[in-house]
Amino acid sequence: MPFRYRLQKVLDFRIRKKEEQLMVVQKAQQAVFVAEENIRKNNEEIRQTQINMRQADPRMYETYDNYLIFLWDKAEKLEQIRVEAQEILDMEKAKLVKLEQAVKVLEKHKEKNREAYLEEEKKAELKSFSELGVQRFFNQSKERQEEEELELLRQLEELEDYS
Repeated sequence: MPFRYRLQKVLDFRIRKKEEQLMVVQKAQQAVFVAEENIRKNNEEIRQTQINMRQADPRMYETYDNYLIFLWDKAEKLEQIRVEAQEILDMEKAKLVKLEQAVKVLEKHKEKNREAYLEEEKKAELKSFSELGVQRFFNQSKERQEEEELELLRQLEELEDYS
């Protein structure tokens, strides 16, 4: 009879939950990457605006200043969004770690049960081999005894023939 783990449904459920959580972590990681990319783009736009301001007509300085202030405010907001996304990612990773531990516990339990099952199977097989061995030994000793008796009978018949 093959090995059946009695908690297999629970293990499958936990594995499924872990995989779902892994997808959530990947989405949170993607959100962090998007936020970092937005920050990089904003910083590049600030740098480019500062370069353009140096080459611009002095009458446009106030407009450039206002635009730079807008970009710096936007940079602060983007950094706040990135921090929030990073916090969510950290929380989701912590959940994932807990789910992975729960799966590992059940997998270890399953492996121990499997080893115990194999040990029991081995013991049962050895017992049946032992019983077969005892039966074979008994049959062989019985055959030897019958052969010895036949040999004795032959010898007696030979002795009677000589007498």
